[in-house]
Amino acid sequence: KKIFATLNVAHNRATLLLPLLQQDAIVSLNPEAFSPVPNKWGTHGWTHVDLKKVKKGLLTDALEVAHAAVASKKLTSSAKSSKPSKSRSLRKS
Repeated sequence: KKIFATLNVAHNRATLLLPLLQQDAIVSLNPEAFSPVPNKWGTHGWTHVDLKKVKKGLLTDALEVAHAAVASKKLTSSAKSSKPSKSRSLRKS
């Protein structure tokens, strides 16, 4: 029941809840597609994604990070074991 992403079809934008370190990294590396929500929500990790400008792979990575941040540890560990390992620049080391 935890929200990690929303979609605003009218503005062609998604909003993700990212851990603050990942938010800072992705906004710094891709400011044309990612930006903190411009209010108190942004200081808590909520991040706008311009769906016209973001690359599909980067959006997928960001969604996985957002989901992992709110999902139960049991759920995320079972998801990791069922997928081939990939290096992700946004994941925590």
